Amino acid sequence: MKPVMTQAQTHTQSQERLNSRAALLKALAHPTRLWLVEQLEQQERCVCELTDGVDADISTVSKHLSLLRQAGIVASRREGKQIYYRLETPCLLGMLTCIETALEAQTSKSCCGR
Repeated sequence: MKPVMTQAQTHTQSQERLNSRAALLKALAHPTRLWLVEQLEQQERCVCELTDGVDADISTVSKHLSLLRQAGIVASRREGKQIYYRLETPCLLGMLTCIETALEAQTSKSCCGR
């Protein structure tokens, strides 16, 4: 027989899940980190390659990648002195596509007077 969860236990689990979702979204909530995720969609890259594409130094890019890694969005591996990053959760790209669709709908409504 499966134990019955109390309402308080269910609420606590729901709150923990919402907090986890918010933390993941917060990790994505920066233009540079979104750009990094898009770049890693194509292939694994080293920090130096990623630094060339943004207006930031290697230390700043590394901090952004560390945040993404802590959130489980990217993974890394070391090869000699280089650290290579890869997208660990490509399903997030679908969410980004959905956001683009919402932005396009928002733009079309505002420009058409709806």
